[in-house]
Amino acid sequence: MRIKVKYKDLVKEKVWGYADSAGYIELERKLKGKKHLEILIHECLHLLLPEAEEEEIVKKSVTLCNTLWHEKYRRVDDREGIPLQDGTL
Repeated sequence: MRIKVKYKDLVKEKVWGYADSAGYIELERKLKGKKHLEILIHECLHLLLPEAEEEEIVKKSVTLCNTLWHEKYRRVDDREGIPLQDGTL
């Protein structure tokens, strides 16, 4: 599944982001740093685990976010060419 992310002004909707069943995520364009990572993971989990309750999604997204952040993941390197575990780039 390829999840597509769009950035929008979501202040009026009073949400950080949302996911739809077609595989699209919309994120608040002003999100930065760790909060961006948390909400991106959260919305991805909604698509990957559609039957999961919101409380479970929150717990898993915070755990993944904290783990990745602790391991110094940062959104900096945009280089391509290193395949993922499934062989895709």
